[in-house]
Amino acid sequence: MDVKNFYYHLPEELIAQDPLEDRSNSRLMILNKTSGAITHRVFREITDYLKAGDCLVINNTKVIPARLYGIREDTGAKIELLLLKRRENDIWETLVKPGKKAKTGAKLSFGDGILRGEIVDVVEDGNRLIRFSYEGIFEEILDELGQMPLPPYITHALQDKNRYQTVYAKYDGSAAAPTAGLHFTPELLMQIQHMGVQIAEVTLHVGLGTFRPVKVSDVLSHHMHSEYFQIDEKAAEVINQTKRKGGRIISVGTTSTRTLESAADETGYIKAQNGWTDIFIYPGYQFKVIDGLITNFHLPESTLLMLVSALAGRERILSAYQAAVEEKYRFFSFGDAMFIQ
Repeated sequence: MDVKNFYYHLPEELIAQDPLEDRSNSRLMILNKTSGAITHRVFREITDYLKAGDCLVINNTKVIPARLYGIREDTGAKIELLLLKRRENDIWETLVKPGKKAKTGAKLSFGDGILRGEIVDVVEDGNRLIRFSYEGIFEEILDELGQMPLPPYITHALQDKNRYQTVYAKYDGSAAAPTAGLHFTPELLMQIQHMGVQIAEVTLHVGLGTFRPVKVSDVLSHHMHSEYFQIDEKAAEVINQTKRKGGRIISVGTTSTRTLESAADETGYIKAQNGWTDIFIYPGYQFKVIDGLITNFHLPESTLLMLVSALAGRERILSAYQAAVEEKYRFFSFGDAMFIQ
């Protein structure tokens, strides 16, 4: 399966640089995964496509201000750090720039020494394990010193940190937002529940591996990085009950999708659990749980584009993306949405 089969041309001006003032005012493309039929709507009108008995599955992870700027203590050279995932206690896997001279034993300082770190190992892909030392509570220090880790294609500064969080974000741990959820407001979620739609919350802490480009020509040779997920008893029961009653499971985002498909048995039912997943979903995959997907528009040749192609078919997805380009939809993290039904 050639990665070039998932390429499409995107004019740079269609990459959304700023969030809309009203989250629910994004555009919404409805794509019928069977016929390929397309309808253009506004996101708040998602209610026209949901019905009592459906279950909406959302990812309640919270993005941490994971980008840190500091210096090397021995040379005073500037250094940039991106926290990827906590390995244990105060040891984090990180991406360090510049990385070539960031060797084991190097000591780093952030915020005039409020936070200090020592590189203790070099691991897969050149990532560094860093042991941090500080006085107080790590999360509070990170909130003071850290910046939101916006993707590299967003060049504008973010005026409000909360705009790169969903309104239902609860549990710290992500290096990137589950962006399909950024379109929901508290009012819209309440309206959806009043319609008789159940909402189930799962957690998957999004790592940068999800967004890394596929560097091999053969898709099947690509290695996905693992991400931590958790599904509690309450969410599992809501999802399973919906399936038993014949309702639809509609996933909000590729992260919720990967969580559900990782946790399901062969019959499509969910067991409460937590652990790590490196599931890679591409065309040919047989979905066990989800019936529909709310998602943003993804980068060319990305694993996320492959996931939506697995659900709706590559040709239908690429045709829909071409329509989105022609209609001047906004793309990527702060962009518009698609509902594959």
